[in-house]
Amino acid sequence: MVSKIFKKIPTRPTKERRSLLHRRKKYSIKTTVVATIITTFHRRLIKIFSKLSKICTRPQKNNNNKTHPKKQGNRILQTITAANLHRRPQYSGGGNRILPPPSSPEKRTIFLDLDETLIHSKSDSHPENYDFVVKPIMDGFSVDFYVLKRPFVDELLEFLSKRFELVVFTAGRREYASLVLDQLDRNSAISYRLYRDSCWEVNGKFVKDLAGLRRDLKRVVIVDDNPNSYALQPENAIPIRPFTDDLLDDELRRLMEFFEGSDRFEDMRDAVKQYVKDEKF
Repeated sequence: MVSKIFKKIPTRPTKERRSLLHRRKKYSIKTTVVATIITTFHRRLIKIFSKLSKICTRPQKNNNNKTHPKKQGNRILQTITAANLHRRPQYSGGGNRILPPPSSPEKRTIFLDLDETLIHSKSDSHPENYDFVVKPIMDGFSVDFYVLKRPFVDELLEFLSKRFELVVFTAGRREYASLVLDQLDRNSAISYRLYRDSCWEVNGKFVKDLAGLRRDLKRVVIVDDNPNSYALQPENAIPIRPFTDDLLDDELRRLMEFFEGSDRFEDMRDAVKQYVKDEKF
């Protein structure tokens, strides 16, 4: 009888163990809740600081509310290719980037580079052969440029002006290039002129963007000796070998032959593709 009574009454150590177990369970639950709150709060803090960092690193804006190109990261300007057109930087030049509407929507436009494409000039020495001299004022000083015209340049300008809208797009400075073109284009074959201030300067290189000039890229060709110049629209570009002083050069004559038969192509980019393939550039 006595043994049965003692079996029903729990001993003191047993009560203490149960109490300790109960307290541990309550502590475990509280710890879990606190840990969950801390983790959630930490994640929200990360999101907040991430947004703040993006806001603080956005490019500054000028008075015209346009992104200033010099404030953009090099990651945007490092490579300009047809593959990343959606990442174009804002235009940084001070010239007129938009040409007037074409006189005829059916007329095709030829953009010609100037230096080493149509002419070659020297200012550091007096060459043996040259056609004329221009003396622009550059940085407050008068500089003599001795200009040699590429063979067939006069014939090319006259030929193109009869069938195409002709635009000279040069990375040369306006003070210099305008005087050269005044001498080169005495018959006003060239419809428009675009200078360095109409280019983008990207990592020290000048890029000529044909987009946004109010011309259908299906009806546009650019002729340039510098691949960096047409990096945005390589499918519209005809490469040409640089000209220095070779009086037997016939690159412009072959260009006339190409443009003579380009009418059979509806898209000028197809014509360019065929020309580049035939010439094995």
